[in-house]
Amino acid sequence: MRLAVLASGSGTILDAMARNGLPISLVLVDRPCGAEKVAADHGLTCVLVERTSFGSDFDRVGYTHRVTDCLLADGIQLVAMAGFGTVLDQPIQDAFGGRILNTHPSLLPAFPGWHAVQEALDYGVKVTGCTVHVATLEVDAGPILAQQAVAVQPDDTVDTLHERIKTVERDLYIRTIQEIIDRGYVL
Repeated sequence: MRLAVLASGSGTILDAMARNGLPISLVLVDRPCGAEKVAADHGLTCVLVERTSFGSDFDRVGYTHRVTDCLLADGIQLVAMAGFGTVLDQPIQDAFGGRILNTHPSLLPAFPGWHAVQEALDYGVKVTGCTVHVATLEVDAGPILAQQAVAVQPDDTVDTLHERIKTVERDLYIRTIQEIIDRGYVL
C-alpha cells in the first residue's frame, strides 16, 4: 500500500513515522517547512505543492486538485495527514475517500476543531486524549479508528497537556497506520 504523508510544520510526526519504519512513498508539503528537511534526512521523496494564498482569494478547490493530481500521479493508495495546515476540498475525497487519515488531540466527538486542548481545559474534563480518524469534508467528523485517553493534571496548561497528548498521539497514529497497511484496507 503506497503511503503519502501530508505535512506543513516541523515534521515531528513525519520523523516518528519514518523512524518507526512506516513505508512512506511520498511526502507532500503545502509550504516550505521543517518537514522537508525531515523527509530529506530519511531519504524520502518530498514534493512542495505550494499554497501561495492564505487570504479570501485562496482557490481551495483548485489547490485540492493540484494536491490530488500529485498523489494520483505517484500511485498513492493511503494518505496520512501529519500537521497539514490546509483544509482540502471535494476533489481529494473523490479520489481518496475513506483512505485519508488524520489525528486530533481530543477524544472525538468531544472538542473538534483547532482549539481542542484549550477547550478541554476550559470545560474542566479530567480525561482527554487523542483520536485517529478518517478525514472527511467535515472537520474532525469522520469515522473513528482508534483512541487513547490522557489524564488531565490539576496544574496542566495547554502546552503541558498538549505535549503529553502528542506523545501518545504519535504512537497511536503509527500503530494504526501500520495495522491498516498490514490488513490492506482502512475500514
